[in-house]
Amino acid sequence: MTVTVEAPKQVAPRRPKRRRTLGGRARTGILLSYLVLIGLALSYIYPFIISIAASFKTDAEATQDALGLIPETVTFAAYERLFGDVPFPLWAGNTLMISTIVTVGRVFFDSLAGYALSRLKFRGRAFVFAAFIGILPVPGVVLLIPRFLILQQLGLYDTYGGMIIPLLSTAAGVFIMKQFFDSIPVSVKEAARIDGASTFRTYWTIVLPMARPALITLFILSFQGSWNGLGHFIVSRQSPELNTLTTGVASLVSGQLGSGNQFPLQLAAAVLMTIPVAVLFFVFQKRIMNTTGGAEKG
Repeated sequence: MTVTVEAPKQVAPRRPKRRRTLGGRARTGILLSYLVLIGLALSYIYPFIISIAASFKTDAEATQDALGLIPETVTFAAYERLFGDVPFPLWAGNTLMISTIVTVGRVFFDSLAGYALSRLKFRGRAFVFAAFIGILPVPGVVLLIPRFLILQQLGLYDTYGGMIIPLLSTAAGVFIMKQFFDSIPVSVKEAARIDGASTFRTYWTIVLPMARPALITLFILSFQGSWNGLGHFIVSRQSPELNTLTTGVASLVSGQLGSGNQFPLQLAAAVLMTIPVAVLFFVFQKRIMNTTGGAEKG
């Protein structure tokens, strides 16, 4: 009996993978892209750095060398005046209260309206949504005078209610939430209905938690908009005790609290009022997303 033994197959040695190297044109393109991005970043950051530096200068130095980044004499006089001669804490308290109420109200009402336009079937739904779309391109300044007249007729002028109620919902917020709810499968609503959930319970306990990315985006935009708002607060109030940070800083810029340019005082107020919004954006910067792509279409 003859046994045939096959010779082991020779395996060809693997060639080491060559690392792909970028060509000269690709490197030049990447370098130019980085330079452009750095230039754009500096164009946005540089004015803020100037504001911080000037807030620690004296009035005379800020006038003579407004663009200098290193103060010759570092002084905290501007910040001391903000919390002494200027009712800055009152402005900050009013702004924080109004921004908190407006943000919570917008998140609730805009999401509720967006869910109704997305999931509820009723007559005139397309017309209502078209009306929201039609409002979006209208500049906010166009609506200031009509808003002022309405607040006067309703007796809400120069009150906290007149400063808060008109801001509790926006067409942009409704549009954002409606588009996100459209991306959630309809089967979710049908399954909840089979389980006996009411319309509001389906919205509140099932659909709304799924819209967390859109809610976070709306939360950030609403807080920023109400914190930095100026036009509405000019036409909705008159009393100094109802000043917000924006209207208060505007009074500093107009020179109502003293003579001279008061550059350090104005810039110190601007720097302090920028900090909360900047912190909010740094904390939630990864959550700001495209709200139309949060879920698969059903």
